[in-house]
Amino acid sequence: MGGRGGGPGGGGGEFTLVLQDAAKPGSRVRKGDVVAEFDRQYMLTRLDDYRASVTQTESSYKKMLADLEVSRKNHQQTIRSAEADYEKAKLDMRTTPVRSDIDAERLRLTLEEAEARLKQLKQEVQFVEVGIKADTRRADLELQQARVELKRAEANADRMLIKAPLDGIVVMQNTFRGTEFDQIKVGDQLFSGQMFMQIVESGSMVVNATVNQVDAEKLRIGQKARVKFDAFADLELPAHVFAIGTVAKSSRYRPDWVKEMAVVLKLDKMDPRVIPDLSVAADVILESAEEAVTVPLEAVHQESPSEGKPGRTYVHVANKGGWEKRYVELGLSNNIGAAIASGLKENERVALELPRSSKPVPAGT
Repeated sequence: MGGRGGGPGGGGGEFTLVLQDAAKPGSRVRKGDVVAEFDRQYMLTRLDDYRASVTQTESSYKKMLADLEVSRKNHQQTIRSAEADYEKAKLDMRTTPVRSDIDAERLRLTLEEAEARLKQLKQEVQFVEVGIKADTRRADLELQQARVELKRAEANADRMLIKAPLDGIVVMQNTFRGTEFDQIKVGDQLFSGQMFMQIVESGSMVVNATVNQVDAEKLRIGQKARVKFDAFADLELPAHVFAIGTVAKSSRYRPDWVKEMAVVLKLDKMDPRVIPDLSVAADVILESAEEAVTVPLEAVHQESPSEGKPGRTYVHVANKGGWEKRYVELGLSNNIGAAIASGLKENERVALELPRSSKPVPAGT
């Protein structure tokens, strides 16, 4: 789990990542619980500013809509007034037979003027509506922009509150504090993307391990494994290979030329004593054989090849007369032991070193 919201900054800045509060290491949390909070005072101040800006923009938007509606009504009223003037001019034209030529001409000009004005006002209606729609759209965009800025500010403030993605146990990571390598604590300033906390599901844990790059090619997803715990000598749990890294890297505690691959093992069985951050050793089972007799690898010896034929494999088995040299056929083996496919029975004792004398093997064996 890493902090988000920007890079490191000074006190009071928008992107300062100072851990202000955090759940106690080892405590159990539920999904959705707030497990960490960064200093977000500057964020909250900006959030208040954005809320005030949205409120003001909404008020301006409503006022503008009202003003536009008034303009529309005024224009409509102007048209009605022009229509009335036009109708009056038409009525006045009916009196021209009893009027002088000068008055009749004046009435005719008044009618033409009223008709032209009415026609012009009606033609302006579409332009007035287009202007109102443009102003409304512009104000609407400004309001939407203000609301988007508010949501962005709310999201940035929420990012400073870290919530548990699942039920589990809190595990704090370590960091360098000056010259010391110590657990991250409240008050530490973190970097963007820095891992500072893990929520571990106690019912399903994994082992983060490394393997020499030479042995990595032998591993496959799903292979069985055995995990032993340094804190509990009697505890051994089954597991399987869950993930294998694709890029080799150098260990911090070994020379650069020693490359390792990351391997993730998932425990198939849990024990109440198992908690996060325990050190373990794991053996991945590459092959297995049932009901096989096994002996230490140092007890197995090889004859020198002769006439182009490989030398035979043998062990020394204890009997009443001393040590008997017996040829065997090997099965599966590793760097510490070997399974005997044939030639040796269960509970027979073998010599770990070459004995000083041994009985010759009877003919035909």
